[in-house]
This record gives sequence, C-alpha cells and structure tokens, in this order.
Amino acid sequence: MSVDVHFAPHPAVSSDPVPQAKGAAAVAVLRFGSLLAFAAILVVFSLTAPYFLSVGNIGNVLGQSAISGVLAIGLTVVLVAGGSNVVTGGIDLSLAANMGLSAAVYATLIQLGYGDATAVAAALLTGLAIGAVNAVAVVLAGIVPLLATLAVMNVVAGLELVLTQNTVVPASTDFLTVVSASDSFGIPILAYVLIGFTAIATAIVQYTPVGLRLYAVGEFQDAARAAGLPLKRLLAGAFIASGFCGGFAGILSVSYLSGSTTGSGEALLPIVVIALLGSVFSRRLVPTVPGTLISALFIGFLTNGFQLLNLPSTLVSGVQGLLILIVVSATTLLRKREI
Repeated sequence: MSVDVHFAPHPAVSSDPVPQAKGAAAVAVLRFGSLLAFAAILVVFSLTAPYFLSVGNIGNVLGQSAISGVLAIGLTVVLVAGGSNVVTGGIDLSLAANMGLSAAVYATLIQLGYGDATAVAAALLTGLAIGAVNAVAVVLAGIVPLLATLAVMNVVAGLELVLTQNTVVPASTDFLTVVSASDSFGIPILAYVLIGFTAIATAIVQYTPVGLRLYAVGEFQDAARAAGLPLKRLLAGAFIASGFCGGFAGILSVSYLSGSTTGSGEALLPIVVIALLGSVFSRRLVPTVPGTLISALFIGFLTNGFQLLNLPSTLVSGVQGLLILIVVSATTLLRKREI
C-alpha cells in the first residue's frame, strides 16, 4: 500500500490512468532530477574546489553531517506520523534547541565531576523529556505542532541560557575523545555513528509493523482510526522518539565541539531542509529515513563545497531556503494532482 496516494475519498480518479501516469512521470522527474542535481554538484565542486573528493574531505563531510543527520531523522519520524504538511501536519521545531540543552546538561555534569555514563543518561533523559512535553502539547492539549514545538523551542532555549549563563561549557573525557577521533583512513567515528544510527532507524521505521502504523496514521488518519490503531499513542511516540534524537545529537555535539556552545538554534534551518528534501529521494515522495540520509549528505557536500570555494555563508542559507520552497511547492502540487 502506498502511503501517499489517497484513493479512498476519490474512487473516480483511480479508474483514470491518464492523471495517474502524468503524476507518476512528474514524481519520477522530481526524484531523478534531484539525484542528477546531487551528481552535478559533486562533479562541479570536484572540478572547482580543491581536495573536494579526497578521502579526508569526504570523511569530514560525513562527520559534519552526523549531528544534523541524526536530528533530521528525528524530524522525519514526526513527519511520517503527523503527516508531511508542515502547517497542519507533523513538525518539530524544538529539535535544535533540544540538542543545545542536552549538550549543556552533558557538559555541565562533566564539569561537576560526574562520569560519562551519568552525563549520557542525563542528556538522553533531557531529550526524552522535551519530546514528552511536545507530545503532551500536541496530543493532549491539541495544539497545532507548528505552534506547540515553537513554544517549546523558546522555553528550552531559555533553559539552556540559564544553565550555561550564555557561555561555552568545555568538556573533555576519554569517551568524548574516542567519539571525536578518526580511524586510520581519516574517516571520523561520527561518520560511523551516523551510518549505524540510520541503519537502526531505517529498520524500525521502514520495516516493522510500528513503522507501517506510523505511515498509516500520518497519511490515512480516518482509515487508521477505523482500523483501531492508537493514533494518539503513535503520534506521541513519534515526538518522544524525536526528543531522543535531540538528546543523542547533544552528546555528539559535545564530542564534536569539545563542549557545549551557544547558538544551537542556527541548526534548525538545515535540519528542516534535510528532512523535507529527504522525501524527494523516495519512490513516492514521502519522508523516509534513507532519503533523509541522502539529503543530509547532499546538504553536507553543498555546504562543504561553498566553504572550499570561500563563498559567503549567507549564500548557503539562501540556497537552503530556496530548497525548502522548491520541495514544498513541488510535492504539494503533485499531491493535489493525485487527488
């Protein structure tokens, strides 16, 4: 069953092969066009940017993409369960702030003399707590996710400033040193963490009954309700899973930056770009974890190429905003054609 085609409300459309054929062709053009754009970017930067395709630089991109990739996977789970409409469907704008507070909790506990096990547990619990607050606001209070997570984002960002006094909190342990290190080939350990985390998330979201139920809840709420699926519980679970990703990313952030730093909110735009763009790399233009990984690498290589060419960082933000506009507009128009 495809999770992004609404046949039930419009049975007459399903009997006409012409609109379906046109829609399938448009989806194919968007998907393969995105893959070609990815390949074109690799070719252009390999010819113009020094050392772009070197093993060391590729490893650097993978390592830099680990944090944003983990956060984007969390957002992908919310998009799957809540629906990909960013206004009325699933969205979690608190993820970047979640990472910042979780990192601050981790670094602060290390500064106070606690061990890595305690700090890791506290960071993960912080992320889970933030996810639970989002779940309560959306599922129990009935607040639109866009507004609920925006409010939680501001509260969490304020708590981070209070905890850190708006300063950098350094942290250095053997565990953090190992996570931030590279192997003998120059590939950062963070790259392996991203690949492993993606594999686990893919197995759960794409190949288990829980994942199928999340897709059903996000795209066919009426059918899912009629089938007796626990809609509220599944949606709440998606936000809690997203919160876990925020806490986990906080740990990776501390290892990458050797502490907790301010300004985590700046990571929000790339996270949203990666999660939304990830649907373009799927067969049916729906959010998938593998698509999110490809999208994370796409944005990672794009940003890295701009850096190697000494292009201004503001240009990167502009391109990311443009990508959001293109992806949301294209997928919205295609889904309107389907119904």
